[in-house]
Amino acid sequence: MAPQKRQTVLLTAGSAVLGLAVALTAVAASGPWDSGQRTAERTWAARQGDGSGTKHTGPGAGGPGSELTAPQVLAEAGPVRGRESDGKRAGKGDGRHGESGGARADQAPAPTVSALADTLEPLLRDGALGSVRTASVVDAATGKELFSTAPGTVATPASTVKIATAVAALTARGEDHRIPTRVVADGDTVTLVGGGDPTLDEDGLTALAEDTARKLRKSGTEKVTLRYDLSRYEGTDQHPIGPNENLAPVVPLMLNEGRLDESEHGPADRSGDPAGEAAEEFAKKLKAEDVEVEGAAEEKKAAKDAKRLAVHDSAPLGDLVERMLTHSDNDIAEALARQTAIAEGEPASFEGAEKAVERRLDELGMPVKDARFADGSGLDRADRVSAGLLTRLLARASDPDRTGLRPVLTGLPVAGFTGTLGGRYDSPREEPGAGLVRAKTGTLTGVNTLAGTVVDADGRMLAFAFMTTGAPDRDRAQESLDELASALANCGCRESPSGP
Repeated sequence: MAPQKRQTVLLTAGSAVLGLAVALTAVAASGPWDSGQRTAERTWAARQGDGSGTKHTGPGAGGPGSELTAPQVLAEAGPVRGRESDGKRAGKGDGRHGESGGARADQAPAPTVSALADTLEPLLRDGALGSVRTASVVDAATGKELFSTAPGTVATPASTVKIATAVAALTARGEDHRIPTRVVADGDTVTLVGGGDPTLDEDGLTALAEDTARKLRKSGTEKVTLRYDLSRYEGTDQHPIGPNENLAPVVPLMLNEGRLDESEHGPADRSGDPAGEAAEEFAKKLKAEDVEVEGAAEEKKAAKDAKRLAVHDSAPLGDLVERMLTHSDNDIAEALARQTAIAEGEPASFEGAEKAVERRLDELGMPVKDARFADGSGLDRADRVSAGLLTRLLARASDPDRTGLRPVLTGLPVAGFTGTLGGRYDSPREEPGAGLVRAKTGTLTGVNTLAGTVVDADGRMLAFAFMTTGAPDRDRAQESLDELASALANCGCRESPSGP
């Protein structure tokens, strides 16, 4: 690509980034999570194109009855249908392995294999990376792998395994599924039944208490015994890493992810008994509604014939996926893995979730050979996935026939702006990817991974995964991975620099 043309393309992309930056400046004022994405980013995306991709904008955002498809940040992605004059979709593909089969004929050209190799191979030789280095770059429009280094070799993914968790949960439950927390009664015994929603907050618990008290008053009940039911999950509630500020005990009932401070994401001190404390708080709220609660709440399964008094539903699963990916939320990740297990008829445990996630991905035609999903969050070093699996999952999520998987893309952090990429992409070698790279990070001691999507200099969307193990310095390894993704953003790569 001629330097002048590249600068024009980058200037255009820069304008879009600037618009995103302006929107994100308002994030602090617009408040925390609202239906999955932060309000400012969601509103900005809705104004630019067809909508958010997961129905966050609500009625009227794109016109009455409009169907929302994908945010503007993906508008030049390639895997979107052309539309005929009568409004019907042009082209029809089977969507297998991310191959849309119906991409526009006039979409931006894909990079060449040789040009990508010339661009990426020198960066993969960076000494900041560990001894294990695997990579995969896939054209999101066709599913064709354009560059790879040991793409089928499994390695510890750290938090990039959340991409697999997200795809499995969305295909098993659907993006509109909500996780209920119920209150039931058997005589004067009231039971708070955990359904597996780690995001239940004070407002939700208050509403449950108010609805419960209203029903009790109607029945003439003024005094109750309180219990709480944790039977939705099975097996141990302790992750193999043990008590940790990155994850509460994995139980189906908790308040604010068992956090002991006012934080909404990131590491925080956690309760050792989040279910018991949630039940205790519920008892206080019942008392505030003039319902007398005798004694302390006890854990016990609700009676089968108990009558429902109240229910609180979580945000839609698509929104939970977005929140999980943007902030690498481990509590939501483990909850979504168990939702997959429940949908698949497996025990809602670490072991059951592992079987269910693998089965779901295998049914999608994903390359799961030698993969292991020991947990949903990636905190377990026993997890094993390949770079090729990650890019295939991302390509599948961009398939126009798989709109239910779109939260996997819209939830990815934006380089330099949001989530776990908010503080990265600020050096000269990384800046080309700012605003154009959307990727899930993964970091454990000695493990550094990055997987996501990027719009290159010609406007083509690529799915990528870079994984390394054994890096001597975490920060330098992260910078090296960011430079790889930025190189894709800066690369039209249609002609090999080494060619004639």
